[in-house]
Amino acid sequence: MSKRDVILNAAIEEALIKGYENITRDDIAERAGVAAGTVNSHFKDMFHLRRAVMHCAIQNRHLDILAQGLSEGCDVAKSAPEELKREALETFL
Repeated sequence: MSKRDVILNAAIEEALIKGYENITRDDIAERAGVAAGTVNSHFKDMFHLRRAVMHCAIQNRHLDILAQGLSEGCDVAKSAPEELKREALETFL
C-alpha cells in the first residue's frame, strides 16, 4: 500500500470516528504513523485531503461520511449518484 493510501485510509478512519468536519492533519498523521509534513507532501492542503476522503466515501459507500459532506455543502458529495445521496441522508436522519 502506498503512503498516500495509508494517509487516506487514516483520514477515512478519523472521519468515521470523529466526523468528516472534525478531521485534522495532525490526527491523520498520527493514525497513519507519519509526520504531518508527509501528509502535506501527498495532499496540498486539508481541502484536497477532504475531497479525496469524500471521493473514497462515495466509492466505498461510507454513507455517514457522505451525509456529513452533503450537510456541509461539499461539492464532491453533491456529485454522488442521486440514489446514493438519498440513501446516505435517510441513514443519517
